[in-house]
Amino acid sequence: MLLLFSVSIDMRYNSDMIYLLSFRLSDKKLNDPNIYPYSVFRNKDTEPFVFSPITVLYGNNGCGKSTVLNVIANKLDLKGKELATPNTFGILDYCTAFESECSYCLSDDEYGHEIKHIPQNSRYLKSEDILYEIKKIQQRQVLADGMLYDHVKGGMDLKDAKEYLSTKEGKKQQKFIEFAQEKYSNGETSLRFFEEFLLPDALYLLDEPEVSLSPSNQILLAEEINRLSRFLGCQFIIATHSPFMLGTLDAKIFDLDSDDYKVCRWSELENVRYFYEFFRKRKNEFK
Repeated sequence: MLLLFSVSIDMRYNSDMIYLLSFRLSDKKLNDPNIYPYSVFRNKDTEPFVFSPITVLYGNNGCGKSTVLNVIANKLDLKGKELATPNTFGILDYCTAFESECSYCLSDDEYGHEIKHIPQNSRYLKSEDILYEIKKIQQRQVLADGMLYDHVKGGMDLKDAKEYLSTKEGKKQQKFIEFAQEKYSNGETSLRFFEEFLLPDALYLLDEPEVSLSPSNQILLAEEINRLSRFLGCQFIIATHSPFMLGTLDAKIFDLDSDDYKVCRWSELENVRYFYEFFRKRKNEFK
């Protein structure tokens, strides 16, 4: 359970923080309609994104929400950025060209002074990064627990076993083992991962953070994001189509399925309406 910041909250923040105020995508149109990333936004008539402390980029697969996050991450040079590869066999670097044609504005700090730089601990977390980190956490934990058990079973005192595993030789033994049986579910480990990586005073770009989380844990994560934004100086730009995240986050929502990326209420979105209609038609089964 996410309890890292919910018990003791630093009250030095009395308002939501915004680091990245706006971002304008390139509006250049190429003759070839299939060149990435221009092709993703070719038929869109978009104004600059104007961000809130929490902003959601909603859309179905292929709408470009992950592309937008990655373009922002590259433009801001954030940790976790991914260098995209254009589909031109290296003849022209259209991805870099597209990025150079984008522009952004930073906000003011709490004293009204223009922010000069995005905080250093800001980062872009992709869904595949989350799954990779989950696996690393699981393997480290299972490996450490297993080796500790083996040493104690062999007659070593528990305290001595823990001290041994912290030594150079103990750590060397752990490195010899590459795979381990999973002990914790992906969802439980995912929550632990976010506890480690979501720190105060930062801008976070999150690509489908609900990966591996049950509906109840998605809501827990969304509530924690709300607290981090409200009290600990964090700004979030999140790509998701989870109705549980959408309904819980105190967010401004852009619908990337629309031609003009209009701002919507969560209850207006297609995916949310689909869930609503699905359960409404089956409401008698819940009686």
